[in-house]
Amino acid sequence: QVQLVESGGGLVQPGGSLRLSCAASGFTLDYYHIGWFRHAPGKAREGVACVTGSGEITYSLESVKGRFTISRDNAKNTMYLQMSSLKPEDTAVYYCAADPWWSAHDPRCYSADFGSWGQGTQVTVSS
Repeated sequence: QVQLVESGGGLVQPGGSLRLSCAASGFTLDYYHIGWFRHAPGKAREGVACVTGSGEITYSLESVKGRFTISRDNAKNTMYLQMSSLKPEDTAVYYCAADPWWSAHDPRCYSADFGSWGQGTQVTVSS
């Protein structure tokens, strides 16, 4: 059974950091197209960061560039989103996603590009 389970969300003050984890089971993340998305109240879900199956090319939402980093640990079959310098506008439910579609150069980051999703974890940035 293919499953993605997120952890690491919570309440953090502006300027703080969090690391979200997403453990995969039932399949191997290695070479998968992976990504993180977020959904804030009243807004459409948006792709935050995605990386190609080759691991060579990464896409990042303009507003998180330099602050968020997507990565994966194949030995642990887990993907991560390291978030720093958090802002109140980063408050949202964050979802990890994965898909077997493979590309060396196209880190497309739209919801329709992913077939497997985590359950979501709440991130709240507030003082």
